[in-house]
Amino acid sequence: LEDNIPATKAAVRGKGNMVTAYRTERTTRVRCWGTRVGPAPALSSSRRTQPRGTRNLTRMAVNKVMISGAPASGKGTQCEMLSGNYNLTHISAGDLLRAEVGSGTANGLKAKEFMDAGKLVPNEIVVTMVKDRLNQPDALAGWLLDGYPRSKDQADALEEANIRPEVFLLLEVPDSILVDRVVGRRLDPETGKIYHLKYAPPESEEVAERLIQRSDDTEEKVVPRLETHNSNVAAILDSYSDVLVRINGDQAKDKVYADIQEALKSL
Repeated sequence: LEDNIPATKAAVRGKGNMVTAYRTERTTRVRCWGTRVGPAPALSSSRRTQPRGTRNLTRMAVNKVMISGAPASGKGTQCEMLSGNYNLTHISAGDLLRAEVGSGTANGLKAKEFMDAGKLVPNEIVVTMVKDRLNQPDALAGWLLDGYPRSKDQADALEEANIRPEVFLLLEVPDSILVDRVVGRRLDPETGKIYHLKYAPPESEEVAERLIQRSDDTEEKVVPRLETHNSNVAAILDSYSDVLVRINGDQAKDKVYADIQEALKSL
């Protein structure tokens, strides 16, 4: 339902199916249990009052969002919270790349060489993948692009494809904190869950014994990655200076999220 629009609900029977019709001032939506549904019944104006327990859903003023930050700046966590509350499709370039690497494709093998060296993956390997993902049906209604673009060339490539955000969120965290966050990360190969030895330790000795450190989660790898990120971020921000919102990422995740919400409300 659209937010702040009074809604009513009525259960009716039609052709053997139970139908629940939600009627607002603008439209009627139908939810059904069965195989066939007829037109939603008209609801009289006298019944257009909001029933007890009806929830007003949060609606975002924008539906094309980019979020950027250095490795371990908290992009993924904030994307999970934002996409869940605002019904945006979360698209992580990192996840797309890891899927290619895990599948052992030609592009995946090339990307792995750069990832293991702590460098950015070249545009030609990533840009087409991201553009195709943004054009899938679930992303057309609204998307949240996590950690991409990472360079001026990538930003230019998206501009050429007419892909531009309505807001660009930048999470800012000191490098020393980022190194600590990265080096302490561990992966559970059985569940795919990420732990942190200091901030989110495993819940049992059994889990702790099987944790592994990803090849790009060492200090030797993350320091050059941070240097590369920092050298490119200013150029990226020039591309999105008119929609840029800076967020202090060196806080508890709930406080970071609250700051993002306040910033979005002001748009």
